[in-house]
Formats: sequence, structure tokens, C-alpha cells
Amino acid sequence: MNRIIVITSGKGGVGKTTTTANLGAALARLGKKVALVDADFGLRNLDLLLGLEQRIVYTAIDVLAGDCAIEKALVKDKRLPNLVLLPAAQNRSKDAINAEQMQALVDQLRPKFDYILIDCPAGIESGFRNAVTPAQEALVVTTPEMSAVRDADRVIGLLEAEGVGRIRLIINRLRPEMIQMNQMIGVEDILDLLAVPLIGVVPDDQKIIISTNKGEPLTLEEKLSAPGLAFSNIARRLDGQDVPFLDLMSANDGLLTRIRRRLFGG
Repeated sequence: MNRIIVITSGKGGVGKTTTTANLGAALARLGKKVALVDADFGLRNLDLLLGLEQRIVYTAIDVLAGDCAIEKALVKDKRLPNLVLLPAAQNRSKDAINAEQMQALVDQLRPKFDYILIDCPAGIESGFRNAVTPAQEALVVTTPEMSAVRDADRVIGLLEAEGVGRIRLIINRLRPEMIQMNQMIGVEDILDLLAVPLIGVVPDDQKIIISTNKGEPLTLEEKLSAPGLAFSNIARRLDGQDVPFLDLMSANDGLLTRIRRRLFGG
């Protein structure tokens, strides 16, 4: 049975597209057939994060216009044969497609893939509704900032109103040292505010920026970094595996203790 999952947040810049690229690659590494759908018409970026921008010939708009079959618009990943991208049109606005057309695109993909991940645009207007319409499940991405958490809360309410059956939370760009110093909201505080199940916590790391610029998802690294391992673990949990959460705070406690000893002795 295939699964259709929208990755959303409400707020821009919290890492939805990075999450989509990394989860797609991680699920494909697990042997699943995965289609990534870029629903951000006019501002597509998923192709860049996958390093596939030079391979795009047709887009979802060409499929809807009848200019090509959906198979021709799907861009195959150069590293994983069971991972494909359906790109959005960069030269069109979010109003270029409606919810019924998005549903039709996803319906064409359903028989061929185990997972369909939809990268939702920021905001809660038409682009959000288009991306959410075909979804059976949702991953809500937030960062530990009050504005992002508030937007995530709003989006969770909208997802529930749209009848999305399973909603889970990803906390991105966590900095344990800032939590220790009471400069960042903690995981438990976010869970209390949002009241949806947590599926993963991704630590902040400069490697995320490097991988984004190179078009190489962290989950494809030979030796996984902390964020790469976090994304890989989320993919495994999505696939039904019982995977423990990374103990980011304990690791950071050890680092802080070493720093204090160097500074103050003891």
C-alpha cells in the first residue's frame, strides 16, 4: 500500500525542502520506490537540493496541459534509480494549478510508488491547499522559534480540518547548547504547545548548508553526520521501524562539561 505524505510548516525557511530531499533519498536507500512532488510553483528548489536541475525537460504543468505523459516529466535521480522528482514550473505562479489537478497528478503516480512526498510551499493560501488535498499523512516541520511554532500550530489545525489522518512533528535546527542556556525553546515545550506526536529532531549543522549547495542529500553520505543520521532515522520510523531518538542533549552535556573544565578547571 502506497503512502502520500505532505511536508509542510506554514512558515518559510524552516527546512521543508531539505527535509523532503533527505527523507526521499533515505527511503530510496531502504529500497522503497519514492516520488517527490515539488508543489512550490514559481519558486521550485527541490531540484537544486537533489542536484537534478540540469535534467529537467518537462514539468507538472506540461503533464496537465497534455504536452507529455507523466513518465516523461519524472526526473530520475542519478544515484538512486528508485527515486524520482516531479518538478514544478518555475515560470508560473501558485495559481497555475488547482487542488483537483494536484490530486490528478498524484493519482497517476500512486500505482507506481511506495511513497509520494509532497513538498508544500510556505503560507496557508492556495499552494498549501493544493499540496494538502491528495495527502493521507503530514509531517509538520518547525524550528525552535516562537514564530515557527505558532505557524506550525496554525497549520496543524488546518490539516485536521482538511481531514489529514496522521500528523507528526519534525523539530529542525535544534541547538542543544542554546537550550542549555535558556536561549531556545526545548523539545518538551514545543511538544506541549503543539500536542502532536514527534517523529524526529534534527540538530543544526553547517553540513546542511554545504549539502544543499552541492545538491547532495546528507542521507546519502557514506559516514552519516548527526543531521544525516537524524533524517535517516526519521525515514526508518516512517517505514515502521522502532528507532531510538538521538540523545542530542547528553552529547551536548559532555561537550559543555569539557568546555567548562578547560575554562574554569575542575
